[in-house]
Amino acid sequence: MLSRVGETLYWVSRYIERAENIARLINVNNLLMMDLPKGVCTGWQPLIDIIGVRKNYQENHTDFSDQHALKYLLVGRDNSSSILNSISSARESARTIRDVMPRDVWEAINSLYYYVKDNQNEGLTKRGRFNYLKEIIEAAHQIFGALDATINHDQGYIFIRFGSLIERADMTSRILDIRSATLITNEEEVKPYENIQWISLLRSLSAYQMYRQEMSVRVQRSDVIEFVMLSKVFPRSILFCMNELKTLIQQLPNSADIIKSIDKATGELASDDVRALKNGLLHDFIDEIQINLADIHNGLAETYFLK
Repeated sequence: MLSRVGETLYWVSRYIERAENIARLINVNNLLMMDLPKGVCTGWQPLIDIIGVRKNYQENHTDFSDQHALKYLLVGRDNSSSILNSISSARESARTIRDVMPRDVWEAINSLYYYVKDNQNEGLTKRGRFNYLKEIIEAAHQIFGALDATINHDQGYIFIRFGSLIERADMTSRILDIRSATLITNEEEVKPYENIQWISLLRSLSAYQMYRQEMSVRVQRSDVIEFVMLSKVFPRSILFCMNELKTLIQQLPNSADIIKSIDKATGELASDDVRALKNGLLHDFIDEIQINLADIHNGLAETYFLK
């Protein structure tokens, strides 16, 4: 497969996964703000931090109000990771490889772009926001489902899956890092409303029901951290994504160095008792995970794309 086509498929997948993740984050945060008393919830600032654009945001905005933060996250032209820009990038990338992209998938991506663009005012209102975001999430799921069902499961499909998984693992690590930063305390100092916020973290990953099914315990810090990091069966856990990345990359030639990077990341995940990580230790641990994910991405680009 031409390196250009493989790289484009990889980024189409990442962009769509990113848009779906951000849509879900906004919906869950909206619910959290309704569940918690005024002044307890941290508002929209954590979402800006999760996608790593605070510096850029603060260059043009003086506060994290609903009006400014939501527009920036949903349709901000100055935010490369906004839902609109992510879908726009996916559409433009897909347009350049329409000869290898199933027609139904291209049309779904194109339709999603126009839906996000033409209905953005709905997303900016309290009344229309939930349905607007729900449409985006469902459309992203349909695109990935159509890709799985209609594209050849050859090298191109490997790059599609690799892109979605590495984006997913990165987002899971970011959500855990930022959402836990204001929650982790000594056992004697459990904060009020902490349980609601841990449930919100799980819902940000569509993980609440599967957590209850696998862990069979009430929602609490150590179990949530273990589940979203180390579950071998939940598809958004970091370990699950790492294992899938290795299975995929083993099918490609010249993948030895990338496999080493994945093995290194997986080994470090298992090297510590993640249940015991608190305060800065958890943050540092997640920093290492994100560095490892960047190394895996760079290895993929150097091996297959930069030719």
